[in-house]
This record gives sequence, structure tokens and C-alpha cells, in this order.
Amino acid sequence: MPTDGDDVAGDLVVTRDVVLSAADLHWRFSRAGGPGGQGVNTTDSRVELSVDLRHAALRDTDRARLLDRLRDRLHDGVLTVVAADDRSQRRNRRSARMRLAALLRDALAPDPPDRRPTAPSRSARRRRLETKRRQGAVKALRRRPGTE
Repeated sequence: MPTDGDDVAGDLVVTRDVVLSAADLHWRFSRAGGPGGQGVNTTDSRVELSVDLRHAALRDTDRARLLDRLRDRLHDGVLTVVAADDRSQRRNRRSARMRLAALLRDALAPDPPDRRPTAPSRSARRRRLETKRRQGAVKALRRRPGTE
């Protein structure tokens, strides 16, 4: 039976096929700003979770896809997410793991299919022109009489 700490430590399941080992995840803790009273000055509740995508245990195709799609967020091949929303370090750790998994899952998702160009239907063109005529008539009624 899992203990309460199992969801913030251990391997990170991204997809059914992609699992980052705990050794690939690097944690850093610091003091977070914001609410918390006196405890905010002594508690390292801000969490940074990093993973080096160049050296993580990933298939080459997954690694290439992640490096390409996340290149704007990477610093020397390292992806970092920050969580400081909560007063509790444990909840921030859980949040950071969820954010990292979601980010990687989105980057690994296949490209959407190419859009097939289509033309508007005859009835759609007719409705658009009727709407334009109606709007023009409304605006014409707002004009001062005798001007065109």
C-alpha cells in the first residue's frame, strides 16, 4: 500500500511508454514569498524540479521530439518547473511533478493532422451577405437624413 510520500518521490510516469526514473529528477528547495506568516521565513516551500533531457533515460525518438518542441524552455538541455503556490513543500512537490508530467506529455503528443482546405458552402456565403446587408441597413438608419 502506498504511503503519503510516494506521490512526491520515485519515478515520474509521463505516459504509458515514458517513465522518468527518480535518478533523472533533480529537486531544489528555497524560501517562497507570499502568504505564510512567520513560517514563510523559515520554511523552504518553493520547489524547483529539473530534468536533463539530453541524459535522461528516454528513447532517441522521444528525446529528439522533446528537445525540439521544448527548446524555448530549455537551458542547456535542462527543463525546470517551479511550484510555489502552496505553503506546504509536499504539495508544491506534488504540483511540480504534475506540471512536469503534463508538459512532457503535451510535447510528446503527435502533431495534429494537417488542415484540409475547404471553401464556404453556398448557403454560408448567402447568410454572410444577408447579415452584411442587414447590418448596413441598421447603420444607414443611424445616418442624418439627406446624407449618403
